[in-house]
Amino acid sequence: MEAAAPDWERARRRERGSVTAEFATALPAVLLCLALCVSAVQAGAQQARLLDHAASAARLIGRGDAAPAPPDGATRAVGIDGGMVCVTLSAPSRSAGLGTLGLTVSARSCVLDDVGEG
Repeated sequence: MEAAAPDWERARRRERGSVTAEFATALPAVLLCLALCVSAVQAGAQQARLLDHAASAARLIGRGDAAPAPPDGATRAVGIDGGMVCVTLSAPSRSAGLGTLGLTVSARSCVLDDVGEG
């Protein structure tokens, strides 16, 4: 005749596999957070590229030169406000996660209007 298992042994057997279930529940949430963080970094890099292009275009237009075409998918708006030439670039986010949500990335740069002063 076998002796009954102690209480702690029975409790251990009941909890068997609970760590696997908790891990399986938490893993999708962790992966979603990681994907959103990577998408945010990609959107920030895209915004930095747009800002660089807007600054270059504003300098060229402020001097009276022709600015290059905006990056693929971006729209450019040029405005003159109080002796300043302002260039605004907008583009849909190219990041995999945030782009599907319809996020638009934009950048604006202003310089003195050298042509208007002369």
